Amino acid sequence: MALTKKQLAHLEQRLLEERARALKALGLFDEMAKADRESGDSDLSVYTDHMADQGTEAMEREKAAVFATKEGRYLYRIEEALRRLYNDPKNFGKCHTCGADVGFERLDALPHARYCIECKKKEESAA
Repeated sequence: MALTKKQLAHLEQRLLEERARALKALGLFDEMAKADRESGDSDLSVYTDHMADQGTEAMEREKAAVFATKEGRYLYRIEEALRRLYNDPKNFGKCHTCGADVGFERLDALPHARYCIECKKKEESAA
């Protein structure tokens, strides 16, 4: 059964909220990276830190880079879902594998979902 206009509008709002959250998270990452670059500009900054502090900072930068990558992939999935919603609203919420309904409850929880729960389980068990 196709999603109603009210359900589609709700899912659009959910996607836009998730998109804003992901953009904010990526913006925070950009601010952290900028602060790291600015604090590293001084030639003396290397000498003022203990080696353990430098290791901790490197680990924090690495974690932030991984976070940005994960958020970047998530943002891409949200953007793709918005494109599907805008370009073909009648088929939004249909499983990309079997064509069955993904289900409003699943989409409300995971608005970028492309697969019904059965196809997703099959995909994960095959991996």
